[in-house]
Amino acid sequence: MFRPLAIFIGTRYTRAKRRNHYISFISLTSMIGLGLGVLAMIVVLSVMNGFQKEMSSRILGMVPHATLSAGKSLDDWQAVAAAAMKQPQVTGAAPFAELDGMFSYKGIMQPIQINGIDPEQERKVSIIGEHMVQGRLEDLRPGEFGVVIGVITARRFRLNVGDKLTLVVPELSGAAGGITPRMHRLTVSGVFKVGAELDGSLALISIADASSILRIAPDQVQSVRIALKDLYQAPQVSARIAASLGAGYKANDWTHTQGSLFSAMKMEKTMIGLLLMLIIAVAAFNIIATLIMVVADKRSDIAILRTLGATPWQIMCTFMVQGTVIGGIGTLTGGVLGVIVALNVSGWVAWLERVSGAHILSSDVYFINNLPSDLQAPDVLLICGAALLMSFLATLYPAWRASRTQPAEALRYD
Repeated sequence: MFRPLAIFIGTRYTRAKRRNHYISFISLTSMIGLGLGVLAMIVVLSVMNGFQKEMSSRILGMVPHATLSAGKSLDDWQAVAAAAMKQPQVTGAAPFAELDGMFSYKGIMQPIQINGIDPEQERKVSIIGEHMVQGRLEDLRPGEFGVVIGVITARRFRLNVGDKLTLVVPELSGAAGGITPRMHRLTVSGVFKVGAELDGSLALISIADASSILRIAPDQVQSVRIALKDLYQAPQVSARIAASLGAGYKANDWTHTQGSLFSAMKMEKTMIGLLLMLIIAVAAFNIIATLIMVVADKRSDIAILRTLGATPWQIMCTFMVQGTVIGGIGTLTGGVLGVIVALNVSGWVAWLERVSGAHILSSDVYFINNLPSDLQAPDVLLICGAALLMSFLATLYPAWRASRTQPAEALRYD
């Protein structure tokens, strides 16, 4: 089958044995370096995607995707919830209240965020019921002032179900012109563990008890919490619902409360990706060095091709093909191995932990005890595409130098 001259000679140069073994060694290290760079980027970005996915499912499964409110309280939260459920992106709606305070127990104090919930409705909008380690969410009954706390809070205060602690809530005092604390005795009804910082900063009480603490009517709630299929659509969907409810309603979403955390994670992923891209850049520079030495080694061959009628463009394409083949083999090898490692790294790390008895990721330090991996096709395509592009660009200068070879000068001493 007919093949263009540049492709025919370029691929032969890639396979041919060279008089200078150092050139072959540099060519091999270029392939290996490029493959390792591609492999490392795919695996590291997949693990970071896994961490982000786990954090999204846990933290954003606990905090509201969005809330709808109207001043201090809502008179008819069921109507607001019904309006929200008309949106196809909304998967659930429930009454919600939020207040800040301090837990006090035997002289120890801790700041805490209190969420008022309806246990029957909460499962529609939160994963908290799936992470109870003591008690049940349904044990939060109106008027009993029970509280569900995180495992970190329980350990800090050494609390168990049935123990009592004090909630201190600040209240504006009109007479004194300042803030006065109000005390409420709470009984621990349950303990949850999601494996995130919320285990030490969040507590849950009945929505009726929250309304009582906030001094609003028993049949009123502070806001309505909604859950969405696509949490990244929260700003648009919540704003649309608030607009449909009329003037006086406002929406708030997770991007205001947790957005900085996920922005930091996205920035971290970008920076690590750029740093790992330097490995690929170094391998690309090795391709430049390889081709420069090949051009010097093949000067007589280039001169003969020129005298037989090969154009400078054909000579240039010959070495571009050779460099691209080197880059392509390295990228393909690294890409395949990277996908294999990314798909199996969680199981391999778990096996290594069982064999060695050491814990690489401890749930006491991190919010998970396994190494997550979420391989995404766009990441693989972007990494491999960038590696191929850098490999191609690395061929341009050596190939251009080869095309400038003068036959008479090259053959003078041969």
